[in-house]
Amino acid sequence: MKKALRFTSLCLPLTYAMGLTAALVNFAQADDSLQKMREHDTVKVGYANETPFAYADLNGKVTGESPEIAKIIFAKLGVHNIEGVLTEWGSLIPGLRANRFDVITAGMYITKERCKQVLFTDPHYKMSEGLMVKSGNPKTLHSYEDIKKGGYKVAIVSGTVNINYARQANLTNEQILQVPDTSAQLQAVRSGRADAATATLLTLTDLSNKAGADVEIVGDFKDAAAHTDYAALAFRPEDKELRDAVNIELKKWLGSEEHLATIKPFGFDKSFITQKTAAELCQQ
Repeated sequence: MKKALRFTSLCLPLTYAMGLTAALVNFAQADDSLQKMREHDTVKVGYANETPFAYADLNGKVTGESPEIAKIIFAKLGVHNIEGVLTEWGSLIPGLRANRFDVITAGMYITKERCKQVLFTDPHYKMSEGLMVKSGNPKTLHSYEDIKKGGYKVAIVSGTVNINYARQANLTNEQILQVPDTSAQLQAVRSGRADAATATLLTLTDLSNKAGADVEIVGDFKDAAAHTDYAALAFRPEDKELRDAVNIELKKWLGSEEHLATIKPFGFDKSFITQKTAAELCQQ
């Protein structure tokens, strides 16, 4: 017994040293992404051209609620230039994992499936779902159930959570028209290829305002209350320390006067702020 104890006591310093060395190596590797960004003073952000969340302005520069937040948070971390990489929504996570950009700034919702592929910060807003139809709502659509029973078709951007909502409501594949972006959703409803479109309420409101009298937002969309989602910045799984550094600054900043002034031009206010965390949302 004494020999065993003596052996254990001799091994403890070696085991501790090996563990400490491994931890330092892992930290150095994980911290490498932020260091490279600081050296180049640039962070590449992936976005999918969806107003008001993330889109290119008239000068071709990326803006929107999510990129503008990223600009300020990364500046606090010593990185002052944002380089936007336009990507179709369904290619955002593959593009991030393929190192086409460093972070997704597209108002991406936290879902259990996505949590297996990327690391999210805590959410910077919450959002309910909306339903857009032709003006006058000629098919009298107020829910997924209405769409299902009538055999109607709904246009939804590929890769979004709205696809899951439609399937959970037992819409058939023939009733779900998957399109690459929100402009295609609007065109589908206008042309009659789809009878409705679902997306975030802010997205559809913006589309409706731009479309004029052609379309309208359903004011009493019955599924909206159950479909509240939470959006965050997303990082590669190996960039945990980078995500954590961003998350610390983000949580200190959310709700400040600067934050509210930053998001106001995009239709956001303090009512969109949430205390939910990525950890609890990834378990849902």
